[in-house]
Amino acid sequence: MTIRRITPRDLHERMKGGDKLVLLDVRAEEKYHEFHIEESRNIPKTTIFGLKDDRADSQLPLPKSEEIIVTCTTGNSAAKCAEILDNRDYQVTVLDGGLTAWKAYMSSLKN
Repeated sequence: MTIRRITPRDLHERMKGGDKLVLLDVRAEEKYHEFHIEESRNIPKTTIFGLKDDRADSQLPLPKSEEIIVTCTTGNSAAKCAEILDNRDYQVTVLDGGLTAWKAYMSSLKN
């Protein structure tokens, strides 16, 4: 299964349009507190990676009925987390280029 991806521009447009999305930031808590997209939730990737080996259906505080946009610094960890979540029937999409691309896109809007 191929994980869906979304560009920073498309994500921004959907957020402005009021789409019902769950933003999930999988970076370490310290990094999350330094910078994150407004309204995003933080569940560190180590927690999600732990689900891979856990056969029980560990419940995350995430809705299975809504699209979850997974972010990290560059998109690599987000893609790995998205794969694990996808295998547990979450609707996941990865932010292309991660927060690095998001910051670049947002700063391009100010110019």
